[in-house]
Amino acid sequence: MPERNNIRMKIIIANLLAVIIMFSSTGCSSNDNESSTSPAITPEIGSAEPAEDTQETEPAGQSGFKVSGTQLLDGNGNEFIMRGINHPHSWFTAEDDTALEAIAATGANTVRIVCGSGQQYTKDTVESLNKLTDKCRDLEMVAVLEVHDITGKDDKSLIETAADYWIEVKEALIGKENYVILNIANEWVGSWDGVTWRDGYTSVIPRLRNAGIQNTIMVDSAGWGQYGQSITDYGTDVLASDPDGNTMFSVHMYGTAGKNKATIARNLKLSTDKGLCMVVGEFGWNHTDGDVDEEYILEYCNENGIGWLAWSWKGNGGGVEYLDLANSWDGTSLSDWGETIINSTLGLKNTSEKCSIFA
Repeated sequence: MPERNNIRMKIIIANLLAVIIMFSSTGCSSNDNESSTSPAITPEIGSAEPAEDTQETEPAGQSGFKVSGTQLLDGNGNEFIMRGINHPHSWFTAEDDTALEAIAATGANTVRIVCGSGQQYTKDTVESLNKLTDKCRDLEMVAVLEVHDITGKDDKSLIETAADYWIEVKEALIGKENYVILNIANEWVGSWDGVTWRDGYTSVIPRLRNAGIQNTIMVDSAGWGQYGQSITDYGTDVLASDPDGNTMFSVHMYGTAGKNKATIARNLKLSTDKGLCMVVGEFGWNHTDGDVDEEYILEYCNENGIGWLAWSWKGNGGGVEYLDLANSWDGTSLSDWGETIINSTLGLKNTSEKCSIFA
């Protein structure tokens, strides 16, 4: 009897162990299946050969520049005030790297670049534009791209052609909204004609947006860039034509728009009072149309949080060589104009702050 009872107990224990093993095995199988169907929950750690990331790293912040009332906000939502220089790329392509590196060394946070659409100057391709903007990104400067071909022209068909060009090369803009701003055309409309200016830009801006271009747009005023009243009168119409509401405006200040304190203030304040975002996209210290109060331009912009971009690094000719900021492309020698823009109390070295996307 005791031996038979022992045999019976062994059978019971064996059965119990089989049941335990069965449930334990079923549990492990369930967990393994769940793990194999959720590989994206956590990244792999310790992979022998991780996949190579071949994409270039873009600056932090993904939303791009946005106009907010009178302010320009960067991709991180921080106010960005342009402090920079114009560079004549289209006419001196061989000097691009030297000039851009020298401009960055001045402390400039922005460079406005003269490009060509093929209407008058050599046509920039997607590749040449990418080279410029990649260089600016590497140097931690915001790039403002403009085509110079229709400067001073009043023909509405020409601004349409400029828009056609930007749509053609939009691959050089899309995806770079954090550090590339589109200045559609330099000083289109030479006459003091705000209506033509308004009608042209309200026509092309929606076309650019419909093509997928989301970069902040910059629009120069009429009158070779010096008729600030065109922005005051019709800037709200131009802004309203932008489905993204992401358009800012630029006045160029030489002997007409920048001749004295009252004129400088009027050309900026009347538009900012309407809630428009303004920048002085070009200015000099003197010009063929008269003397410029460059010190007050710096002062007014500093006090009112308005950006400025001085004209220009080097290469001016035809009697206006005095507008060269540098005597050499590498910036080792500056003109008096350059000393004012770079080293004065309100110059680049003292007032320029790097865009936070590069931090």
